[in-house]
Amino acid sequence: MTLKSIELFGFKSFGKKSSLSFTNPITCVVGPNGSGKSNIVEAMRFVLGEQSMKSLRGKGGSDLIFKGSKMISSSNRASVNITFDNSKKIFSFTNSGIGISLDYDEIVIGREVFADGANKYSINGTEVRLKDVIDLLASVNIGSSGHHIISQGEADRVLNASNKDRRSMIEDALGLKIYQYRIKESERKLDKTIINMKEVTALRREIAPHLNFLKKQVEKVERARTMREDLRGLYKTYFSREFTYISNEGSRIANMRRQLDEKALYLDNKISDLEKLKDNNVTESETLKIIKEKELKLQEVRSKRDDVARSLGRIEGIIEGIERHFAKIPEVKEHIIKESEWKSLVEDLELKIDEAIQQEDISIVINILRNIKSKLGEFTHSVTEEKSDMSVLTENAEYLEMQKAKEEIILSISNIKEEEKNIVDEINNLKEKEKESQSVFRDNERALYDVLRDKNEVVSSIHGLSFEEERLLSIKNAFEMELAEGGVLIGREVVDYARMKVEGEIVRSTQEDLRRKIERIKIKLEDSGSGNAGEIMKEYDDTMERDVFLGRELEDLNKSIDSLRLLIQELKETLDKEFKTGVEKINKQFQEFFALMFGGGSAFLSITMEHKKPKKSDEKVSADDEGDEESEGEEENSDLGFERGIEINVTLPQKKVKDLHMLSGGERSLTSIALLFAVSQVNPPPFLVLDETDAALDEANSRKYGNMLENLSKYSQLIVVTHNRETMSRAQVLYGVTMSAEGASKLLSIRLEDATSYAK
Repeated sequence: MTLKSIELFGFKSFGKKSSLSFTNPITCVVGPNGSGKSNIVEAMRFVLGEQSMKSLRGKGGSDLIFKGSKMISSSNRASVNITFDNSKKIFSFTNSGIGISLDYDEIVIGREVFADGANKYSINGTEVRLKDVIDLLASVNIGSSGHHIISQGEADRVLNASNKDRRSMIEDALGLKIYQYRIKESERKLDKTIINMKEVTALRREIAPHLNFLKKQVEKVERARTMREDLRGLYKTYFSREFTYISNEGSRIANMRRQLDEKALYLDNKISDLEKLKDNNVTESETLKIIKEKELKLQEVRSKRDDVARSLGRIEGIIEGIERHFAKIPEVKEHIIKESEWKSLVEDLELKIDEAIQQEDISIVINILRNIKSKLGEFTHSVTEEKSDMSVLTENAEYLEMQKAKEEIILSISNIKEEEKNIVDEINNLKEKEKESQSVFRDNERALYDVLRDKNEVVSSIHGLSFEEERLLSIKNAFEMELAEGGVLIGREVVDYARMKVEGEIVRSTQEDLRRKIERIKIKLEDSGSGNAGEIMKEYDDTMERDVFLGRELEDLNKSIDSLRLLIQELKETLDKEFKTGVEKINKQFQEFFALMFGGGSAFLSITMEHKKPKKSDEKVSADDEGDEESEGEEENSDLGFERGIEINVTLPQKKVKDLHMLSGGERSLTSIALLFAVSQVNPPPFLVLDETDAALDEANSRKYGNMLENLSKYSQLIVVTHNRETMSRAQVLYGVTMSAEGASKLLSIRLEDATSYAK
């Protein structure tokens, strides 16, 4: 047994949780009209993925939810779970074309619907898509056509269906829907692949002009690369020589600058010293002023000396008068003689003093003064001797006072003479020093002139060196700019070139020639437009890689198209073969069941070919598609104008009726039941639901119907909704559905064996 149970909660009239177990080959569901027994069948349709609300007798999802009653509140959702036995691992996913078995002993499929109409599907508690549910059920021959569920009033649906729909039902019943599904999937993949191929082709066409343009640019880049190699060699020579020249010139100029700065500093110090000496000489030239001051002072001293000498003469005259007054006549004579000697002495002294004044030589003046001193000593001695004779005068106060004043004047004269002598010495020393100073000043003037001349030469050399420094700085700036530009053109390796020194003299004219060659190559590089060579090469590589990728993609798509077309062809051939074989098997069983039902006659299915209505997408083909896909379209749609169908042919015994629409209601029911049972015999579904399909049968045909149920139950589980006693008698379990006092459907179950033994 495959179907194990079904559980309903809040579905239509089942307000409470209700469960039905299917443990016997035939299970009957009975109950009065309106009790909700057909809701069980609809619950099976619902949980197995039915999307037509009309088939579920509703307009929307909310119509499937229990609305509530006086005693039971309404539900906000309806859920149905159906459980299958998978101990033999017969369930699998077949979407990929390769069956993937589910390693579960039980498969529980659930579906919930909410008040807003949203649905949720689950397999063993895991939320899945509707597509997954349909795929899983297809693996056990439960298709979407519902051939395994025949509801009330739909027993003759297979008879009323068109040949095309009837073919779909037969394919579904035969388990061939998986081929149809794979064909449709393959065709969708083929269409998508063709669209992708067109897109890839369009992309290749789109990038082709750009790729050709990039190829030309790459050729320019290659030529530019060759020029860069030449430029690299020129740069290596130019930068190494230029670096050597700048280094050598920098060192030379730096040494000259250092020497000139040292010499200038030395000369500045020397000039400073000489200027200090000059300032000193200028200061010492003021000695002349001092000499003049000393001479003026000397004149003052001499004038003072003369005044004192005149005072001395007056005092001496007074003393002589006093002496004459006290002396006798002979004494007066002697005194006169002595006075004449005194006058002679005074005159002699005055001459000596005048001579000393006129002499510049201090030694002569000293000798004269010594003579004057000697004369005075002699005269004093003589006077002293005379005084002894004149003891009378010593007692005279006036005489004594005059003598004292005389001595003081003589002492003053001596001091004045000493001062005069000192002044004369100072004047002579200053004059000598002035002579020496004038000689040194003249020598310093000459030395300062020579040093200033040397300093001017040094300053001139420094100015000339500044011009050389500016020239070298200009060369260095140009070198750095060229170095930066070279780094952009050929890379950072130019820095290594700029650190290489070469031996020998660097000729500037040779460097200028190299520079001109470099400039010419740079102009050519600029004209070649290869300044962004890296971006061009990258873009070319990316575009080329994309083109190669698209080429491989196009090749893979072509292979995929060929593979899909081959697969579709194989699937169609397999489907056609399986369909024809299945129809032959159905015809064999159909004939047997039909003859059993009608006591003879014949019935069979025939395959028809009908004109297919063209789709709008087939009528409108773009001009590009007509040109590119004309041959492919003819090949692919060779059977586009026709499609297969199934036609039912019956011949009743003892009647000439062959058209289905001429059959009575009972005959149509028997014919549809015979066909459904025949299909079930060929490819039995795991279960078959029959909802009052025996309502139109009489008692005799009901027994035949019951016999066929027992025969069919050997291959499929049967869930039969019926009012027919004969049909009930063939079941092992009866489920009674009644509308309880609570306003919801209620289930009652009974096993007929237990009921029979209980009745006995």
